[in-house]
Amino acid sequence: MQDSIIAKIILYPFSLLYMLVLGIRNLFYDAKLLKSTQFALPVINIGNLAVGGAGKTPHVEYLIRLLNPYLELGILSRGYKRKTKGFRFVRPEESAELSGDEPKQYAMKFRDVVVAVSESRNTGIPEMLKYHPQIQTVILDDAYQHRSVVPYLNILLTAYSKVYTQDLLLPAGRLREYASASERASRIIVTKCPPQMEAADRQRLLDLLEPQAHQTVYFSYYKYYTPYYMYNGSTRLELTPQREVILLSAIANTQYLEDYLVSKCTIVDTIKYEDHHYFTERDIEVLVKIFDQEDNKDLIIITTEKDATRLHIHNQVLINKRIPIFILPVEVAFHFDEKEKFDADIKDFLLEFKS
Repeated sequence: MQDSIIAKIILYPFSLLYMLVLGIRNLFYDAKLLKSTQFALPVINIGNLAVGGAGKTPHVEYLIRLLNPYLELGILSRGYKRKTKGFRFVRPEESAELSGDEPKQYAMKFRDVVVAVSESRNTGIPEMLKYHPQIQTVILDDAYQHRSVVPYLNILLTAYSKVYTQDLLLPAGRLREYASASERASRIIVTKCPPQMEAADRQRLLDLLEPQAHQTVYFSYYKYYTPYYMYNGSTRLELTPQREVILLSAIANTQYLEDYLVSKCTIVDTIKYEDHHYFTERDIEVLVKIFDQEDNKDLIIITTEKDATRLHIHNQVLINKRIPIFILPVEVAFHFDEKEKFDADIKDFLLEFKS
């Protein structure tokens, strides 16, 4: 609906009202009428202005891989759509319903990193440090709008398909804050760029973003790897044009993923749910029914790592019913040979931190 011109016209007055509320809130923070906490260790905030679809999770994982060999890390998230309240540490073996899908994914993949969830970031960080005083750096997952914590480094993500300067505030558009809020970021990453990108396209985006003197802009894309069996990660399956797959997903935007799969295999069906959907017994029954009726014994399901965290509670049923689900791993890469530049940029920035 938001992409309809008529809908945008109808919803725009509500966006103006939303802008007024945001403006007052930010004014109170800027005037220090609302308290912001600054901690004696570097806090990295990574988030986006728009709702969903900017590729935040793979970029958080990139930072973890980059910094984990050198620093004791803590990851703090609100745990979106979890069925618990308050502060809690995330355990890899627990259900995603207790912590949220993204925190569970971090905890499963990075066992030596402290992962926690809390609706309040400025109380969540002290709780983490109370039990894990060895933590040297905290990464805040999706806290760009939460100004109760003053981050040492603010990294803003924006999707290539629609950068924030070309969008509108909710509900007419997808922005949670107006585009000028990007000024708080010192690093901007244009995400989900095409795997092949020309310098002219880079300049086009820079012209749209108009970065300020204190801001550095990077351009990233996804690298997908060989899918692995959900019930046994050591079993992998190469995708070929003859391989028929069903895409099962509950993420904000699947277009980038679908474009990749179309180039590698044959998608015979897509099953999509809303972002962060917790799969029900009924959803699993639908999958079982599809495979009971399917003649092609080589047909498989492809899903994402984030979706797999929410499928996990149904593992035994899926194994018993022999539903072949494969997980497609993804990592972030940088265009224009800027990986080393980005890595050094982040490390150098942290080295300059003074408590």
